Amino acid sequence: MKKRVQRVNELIKRELGKILLTEVEFPKGTLTTLTRVETSSDLNHAKVFISCLPKSQTANTLKIVNKEIYYLQQKLNKRLKMKFVPKIGFWEEKETERAGKIEEILETVKNEEKPQAR
Repeated sequence: MKKRVQRVNELIKRELGKILLTEVEFPKGTLTTLTRVETSSDLNHAKVFISCLPKSQTANTLKIVNKEIYYLQQKLNKRLKMKFVPKIGFWEEKETERAGKIEEILETVKNEEKPQAR
């Protein structure tokens, strides 16, 4: 069952990414990325995580996609060849920010451990 959920996650991410690229108008100068999809084990709901650059546009981007959620769901339903397509919901991606902070900390520790050449 877990393998099926992973395949559905990838399928939703790929198809929804195509739909967002062609169908939704985002503010100029904003880079919006679908980072991951988490589908429930019963395949009823899917959380779609969005990352935005600049960070200040994240709330605005979420507002735009949530306003268009019914339209996006309908487009996704037509594209996917599944008996029941999970109901999508959009969420702000916070894991990439957390991973970036961890990466910075590891880089700092790595630089501190290097012996100073004299």
